[in-house]
Parts: sequence; C-alpha cells; structure tokens
Amino acid sequence: MREKELRFALICYGGISLAVYMHGITKEVWKLSAASRAFYDDVPQQGSGRVYGELLNAIAAKSGVRLRVLADIVAGASAGGINGIFLARAIATGQSLDPLTELWLKDADVDSLLDPDARPLSAATKFWAVPLAGWAMKRRGNVIDRTVGEDAQAEVRAKLSRFVRARWFEPPFGGETFSELLLDAFDAMQGGPKGPALVPTGQPVDLFVSVTDFAGHSASLALNSPPRVTEQEHRLVMHFRQDERSDDGLCDVPALAAAARATASFPGAFPPFTLRELDGVLHKRGIAWPGRDAFVRAQLPTGGESDPADRVLIDGSVLANAPFRPAISALKQRPARREIDRRFVYIDPKPDFRSISFGKPGEGTDGKAPRLPGFLSTILGALSEIPREQPIRDNVEAIEGMSRRIRRMQHIIDAMKVEVEEQVAALFGSTFFLDTPTPARLQKWRAKAQDQAAVRAGFAYAPYGHLKLSAVVEELVNAIDRLAPPAGDIHRRNRRDALWSEVRARGLDRLSGKRGLGASGDAVVFFRTHDLGFRIRRLRFLARELDRLVEAKRDARDPACDAMRDAIYAALGLYLERQGDNWLAGADVPADAGAAAWFDAIGERRDLIGADAEADRLVAEGLAQLPKDDRRMMLLAYLGYPFYDIATLPLLQGEGFDEFDPIKIDRISPSDATAIRTGGAAAMLKGIEFNSFGAFFSRAYRENDYLWGRLHGADRLIDIVASSASGENALPPEALAAFKRRAFHAILDEEEDRLPKVKALIAELRGEIGAI
Repeated sequence: MREKELRFALICYGGISLAVYMHGITKEVWKLSAASRAFYDDVPQQGSGRVYGELLNAIAAKSGVRLRVLADIVAGASAGGINGIFLARAIATGQSLDPLTELWLKDADVDSLLDPDARPLSAATKFWAVPLAGWAMKRRGNVIDRTVGEDAQAEVRAKLSRFVRARWFEPPFGGETFSELLLDAFDAMQGGPKGPALVPTGQPVDLFVSVTDFAGHSASLALNSPPRVTEQEHRLVMHFRQDERSDDGLCDVPALAAAARATASFPGAFPPFTLRELDGVLHKRGIAWPGRDAFVRAQLPTGGESDPADRVLIDGSVLANAPFRPAISALKQRPARREIDRRFVYIDPKPDFRSISFGKPGEGTDGKAPRLPGFLSTILGALSEIPREQPIRDNVEAIEGMSRRIRRMQHIIDAMKVEVEEQVAALFGSTFFLDTPTPARLQKWRAKAQDQAAVRAGFAYAPYGHLKLSAVVEELVNAIDRLAPPAGDIHRRNRRDALWSEVRARGLDRLSGKRGLGASGDAVVFFRTHDLGFRIRRLRFLARELDRLVEAKRDARDPACDAMRDAIYAALGLYLERQGDNWLAGADVPADAGAAAWFDAIGERRDLIGADAEADRLVAEGLAQLPKDDRRMMLLAYLGYPFYDIATLPLLQGEGFDEFDPIKIDRISPSDATAIRTGGAAAMLKGIEFNSFGAFFSRAYRENDYLWGRLHGADRLIDIVASSASGENALPPEALAAFKRRAFHAILDEEEDRLPKVKALIAELRGEIGAI
C-alpha cells in the first residue's frame, strides 16, 4: 500500500473574542493529527478521533493509499496567534490541548481580564455612567435582547455594566493579568496528558507569530540615488522552529508567552507589551528564563540605543492579520519522504460578517444619495477593520506561482528521465549495474557523474554554478552572523561584502573550466568543501524516487525498502547536523576574524568530504539490499541527479523545493461549514457582537462558539482529508455525510457535560444532524 502525507500549513486569523471559536477548530486539527498518528501506530482513539481514523481506513481501502495527516507549519495573528502557539506546541511536544478548554471557557471573560486597577470598586463607581449604560442595555430591541438568550441576559448586562464603568482613556484589560493567564495555560498543558509528537521523526515544525512594533525599527533600502535610505518598519514576525537540529524551539515557555501576549495586544483593550512586563510576572512566579538573551537576539530588531526590554509591541493583526508570507517561506528545504499533498488551510472566523457597515456603492434610500460613513465609523474602519480584512489575493497568487514552478519542474524531470538514464548508462557501461556498489565505487561513480554533467551542460553550467555559488556564500554569511552577531546593520553589510571580496580574490567568480566546459578546478574544490545544499537536495530526491519508483510497486511493506530509506535518512542526517549552529560552535575562530579565516574554519569544521565518505557507505549498504532492478533505478537516480539539478535549480531561482507537488488552498469558516446550518457567522456565533468582543461577556457565549468551532472544524477537515483522494478513488458524498454525522455526535457526546449553558443548543443540534 502506497503512503502519502497530507500536510497542513495552518494560517489563523485574528478575531478578538472569536479566539474561543478558533480554539474549537484548532482542537479538531490537533485531534485529526493525533488520530492520524494513532492510525499509523494502530492505537485506538475515542470521540471524533475515532471517526477520523475510520475515515483514513476508508480512504486506504478505496484508493490503496495510507494517508498520514499532519500540521507542520502554523502561522497566526492576534487571537489566531495565541491558538497557533498552543497548537504548534502540542504538535511538536505531544502535549494535549484538552486542558486549555476549561481555561478558555472560564478565564476568557471580562471579569478575569479586567485590570485590577480598572475594576469598579463599588456600585457607585462612575455613578453618572450607570444611567447611560442602563439606557443602552434596557431599551427595547437593544443588541442584548436581539442576540442573547434569556438565561444569559442578566450575566451580559452585569458584566457590560462593570466594563462600561471601568477606567476610561486607558486599556481596561490588564497586561500582567493576561500574561498570568497565558502562563497558567502553558502550566495546564504541561500538567496534562502527553503522547508522542504528532509529526514524523526529523520533520520540522515551524511557528510564525505576527506582531506590530509600535515605534518601528530602522530598515535600510538600497536605491540608485541616494544609494541607501532608512525607513521605519513596523511589521515583525517571531519565528520558532523545532527540528532535528533544534529540539527545544517550541519548549521555551516564557518566549512563547511573550509572543502570545504581544500578538494579542488589541489596541485600546490591552496595554502594549514590553519584555519588562513579562520579566516582572516571571519574577513574581519564581520562574527563571535562561533563554531570554537568545529570544531577544532572535526575535527582536537589533540596533538603536534603547534596551530591547523597552521595545513596545502591539497586536499582530494591525498590519498582518493573515500571515501567509512567512508560512510560504517555510516551504523551502522541507523534507519529503513520500508523495506530499500540501495544503494551505486558513481559519477565518467571520469572512462574511462586518462589525461596521460601510454601505454599498450606489446604495441609497428613496432615491437619495447613499449616506457616507460617519466620523467614528471612518476612523475605526481606517485604523482597524480595513487593514484586518484586506483580501489575501496577493498571497494566493504567490502560492499559485509556486505551484506552477513545481508542476513545470515535474514535467522537466519526467521529460529528462530517459535521456539522463541513457547518459548515465553511457558513462559507465551497462555492466556496472550488475556490480554491488561499494563505498569506494560509489564515490568514484558519483564524482565522474558530477564532472560529466557539468561538461555536457555546456554554457548552461555557468548560470547554474553562479546560483549555487550565491546560495553557498549567503548560507555562510548567515551562519557567521549567528555565530558572531554583528554590531549593527552596517557591520553586517561590511562583513558580507568582505566575504564576497574573498570569493572573487580566490577566483571563484570564474566558475567555468577551459573552453567554457564544466567547472574550474577552484570551483570544484569550493563546492566539495562548502556545498551542503546540493548534497541535501540529492538525498531527498533519492528518497522521493524510492517511494515513487520502487515502493509504489510493492503490495506490502518491504524490509529492503525500509533499509534503503533508513540509509538515505541516516546519510541526510550527516549533512543536516552540519548545518546547525551547535556543530559550528566548535569552530575555533576569533569573533573579529577576516573572511578567509571564516571560510577555512567552517569548511574544516564541517568536513563535508569526510561526511561524503560516510554517506557513501550508508547508501551503498542500502543499495546492496535491494533487488537488482530496483538497485539499478536507485543508482540511475543518485548518479543522474547532477543532470536534474542543473536543469531545475535555475527554474527554482536557486532555492530548491523538497515537496515536489503543487499546493492547494482551503478555508475553514462558518460560511464554508454548512453540513448542519447555513447563514455564516451571524447565524451561529455569539462572539461577533460588540465589535467581536462579545464572547468576553458570557460563558454561554463562549460555550456556544467553542462548540461551533469543533463542529465546523470537523465538517471542513473531513472535506479536506477526503479531497486528497480524487477521481475514481474519491469517497462518495453519502459516505462523507455519514462520517460527518458520526463526528458531530461524537463531539456532542464528548462536550455535553462540559457545556451546561448550551444544553438547549445541543438538543437542537442532535435533531438537525439526524441519526447516525
């Protein structure tokens, strides 16, 4: 049975109190990922997880494909940023999201979030505001009468009264209070149940959290005239990664709490965030933060005279409510062991609902001209609503552009295959495939294939070689900057210029050999010493060809294929660990060393030629266990890879892709999850009221939105998973409807005792869903 991975890059929008709704959705993403892991490990699941396992079984029976579902890229802003942080940590560490649910239901409340200094001290506080609040809340047909059930109206009125009488002209919600609640949430996850990580070994998990730098930081731009200008950049993206080189990227709780507190500092509601606030909370709780300096270096802008602890950060959705761009950047150099179905899945809690009505063009009454938006509506729309609801067309077009390049690359590789195999066979003769490759033979064959690929590329080798050279030098620049952080932007530019000057001094900018054929001797030595990227691309290509050409023909799991895959990934690990800062930390170079010293020290420390010898041994051992015909295909792929790389790397602009499949985009929102009800957010969610602050005023609101989040998550995730099998392998619509009904009932069974405020809703839903 073939294996395939359905990978999610999850984008979580902001939504203020709709964070509770998004918690329900991300909880279903987590349950689906856990069910997929359990499906592979043959471990029984409960609740909606059991239904997801049954769905994966049905797809396997219908299509002959064992599908593994995982979320390995998560990006979020504001409320979506908080949910993304918790989800990414659960995926990477195996912790549970279940302990967070009660915290969301209990603590995401006005009374919990109000700053202690802002709470009304008595019923007489701001006594003059009471009549105003009372009139607004009690007049016939007010928003509470229209949208709040009778059982919750008293609660909402009381909390709204306290909120109105809180301090004015200062944020009513407490910054330290918010930080405390976030740390409580991480403690709850830490103390809850724990299972295995929800991604395969060696698979990186990337988390991106958008933040707004209130004062901005200097960013230089290169122009023709003047040659350089400085602008203030306010966008800031915090990046956390957990992989084989950094197994603690999502384990630094204070760092994650800082990101969560900063991204959700909604202007006017929460005070802006600074590290000093978190320092005080950690001190009060007796929590050490050994990674603080590393966090400041990695996540906060450098430069300027102010202490980074004083940098003011506010809500991430002010400028980047839909952080697609960093998630797109994470696709580069991503491992692919088998066929990949890559999805960008974005959660938009209210795509068809506007908190402020701007009117429609040409809209009027009684033949009169349309009324223009008022003073406050214009200001609020310009500062808040319009930036947050800016369409994602540019991001969608960027993803489609990547998909086009990937499809083009696939066509090129497929079209070249016969010719490349003929070239390789002609180089070595047909009898060499009969020999069992030893490490020495493999090293000799590999060197000859690379040399001849360069020679036979002719003038096409020069642009390819310069792309490789640029990629290698820039990788070295970044590595040196991490090992010896520059004093500032000017220092960084000067160091980079010095490295390129050293490249030219060594003649490496003249890459072609005699008469323009092949690579020069100096270029060969440089690439053998420093070109990690080519080695990693070649082994990942070999892993994919093993899946596509060899394992796809097997009816059952083959130990020989397992051994070959283990050999490939063991060899790959030799190079991946040499990319990491931990490996390079052993390089004995003074911080003020020149470019030549850095080049030589990094090359000596990495010792790629020594790693090549070990990789050849591992690959040769794996090849020896394959049958002759399969071994021949793997050798043709391994030795032919330089021909493919010369053709495809320029197409991919020097970046390289490991996921060789086009990318699809899916949305999860109330408007798309229509299996139970239609009507979008306005028909189902309570948190949309009070300019999306509604769920902060009632536990009944939160229970409602959380439940709908789980139901909508299950509805759309079943659709998305099922769409990975298309054509004659697709499950019929009636089968999907049955899976959804079972998932919905499983969720209601699981949540009924936990959600006492919405028992009437649960009873209604059971009738709407129908019998299993």
